[in-house]
Amino acid sequence: MRLERSVRESAFLQFIRGVALVFGAVALTSASAAWDQDGQAEWAQRYDADARLTVSRSTTPILSTQTVAATEAAIERIREIVANGGWPQVPSGQQLRLGSNSPAVSALRRRLIVSGDIGAETGASPVFDSYVEAAVRRFQERHGIIATGVVNQQTIQALNVPAETRLRQLETNLVRLRSFSRDLGNRYVTANIPAASVETVENGEVMTHHMAGVGKIDRQSPVMQTKAIQVNFNPFWTVPASVIRKDLIPKMQADPNYLNANHIRVYNKDNQELQPEQINWRSLDALNFRFRQDIGGDFNSLGVVRIDIANPYGVYMHDTPAKGVFGDDFRFVSSGCIRLQNVRDYVAWLLKETPGWDRDHIDQVIASGERVDVKIAPAVPVYWVYITGWATPDGVTQFRDDIYQRDGLGVRSAGGDSVAPTVVQAARPMPADGLLSGDDDSYFEERPRR
Repeated sequence: MRLERSVRESAFLQFIRGVALVFGAVALTSASAAWDQDGQAEWAQRYDADARLTVSRSTTPILSTQTVAATEAAIERIREIVANGGWPQVPSGQQLRLGSNSPAVSALRRRLIVSGDIGAETGASPVFDSYVEAAVRRFQERHGIIATGVVNQQTIQALNVPAETRLRQLETNLVRLRSFSRDLGNRYVTANIPAASVETVENGEVMTHHMAGVGKIDRQSPVMQTKAIQVNFNPFWTVPASVIRKDLIPKMQADPNYLNANHIRVYNKDNQELQPEQINWRSLDALNFRFRQDIGGDFNSLGVVRIDIANPYGVYMHDTPAKGVFGDDFRFVSSGCIRLQNVRDYVAWLLKETPGWDRDHIDQVIASGERVDVKIAPAVPVYWVYITGWATPDGVTQFRDDIYQRDGLGVRSAGGDSVAPTVVQAARPMPADGLLSGDDDSYFEERPRR
């Protein structure tokens, strides 16, 4: 009897849920089709779930014939927009968010309608509602801005880049994309510097995405084609002479315990370890010694992994203990190297064809703290590229700040300042001020362990 009662109750609950779903769907449909007394459509408040207002992470490689074709189509769309007068400017000086009521919101709506981020059916109301918030998020995602749905100064700057400039930006980048339309290999890596992002590609499909930290404006990551040849687990970090002079000596003068606190050891020319108190920190004697930071993911500037790529610039790809950078819009923070989010996934993909190096083994070696070098076999092609505008086959057009001013268009930088178009030649990166801040990532003790 108790079992039968339980079955009946279960069936009744399922019936009630079914009725609720049916009536809920009817109510939603009615709301979507309803009209108010002024003859304006009342749209369901889940309009922000519309597929048109979302930007899905593309599985199409940025370096591909599909991206070239999609970018060509995007150029034609923006040419039509330019021919029709472009898009309107959005007034600056105020932050717009959900609930704002301002003529600036009406201008924002018109701007988002022209660029296709929101449907024309939403009207030109001065009220910032969920329709507008969803469209702003879409716009922010397309421009590499953290999608908060709040129109801050950075978003307004991106909104107010003229359509003519965006058209020229796409045309400039189409040339770059076409230069990579050949066969790049079955497995390869693309690091797009302006987007501060890295993708791994296999059989024509993106396998993993990684946020990245790339070179500062004055310490640019170079554009190059190379190969990933070796992975260094639990690497050392060796302090360069310039940092010894500019940072380490002053810090030791201020705090004699600085070296010990930062796990930095001192060695003489015979590779014998010395104690910090054996050095005269009121002079430049420290330049006669080597300083090496211990292995350790929590304090070592390289984190737990370094990926060696063949190049003349002294740069590479690596982990970092300062992972907060991956949550920022502005990720131009290194001395030319590239720091990787989820670096273990990246390394596992690089070593997937190297026998004995599955993810479990990788985690075990990192946990051991042992300094180990592994040759990547076969070596994987790596492309560091500079693409600030492109489109994906789903019709989404992406833009990024011309952070190094290589497009020649004078587009505002991610820092918000308009700078003259210049090209800085790539060179061996120099360390930044701020010892062990994670900026001084271009120096490494290269002593492979066989």
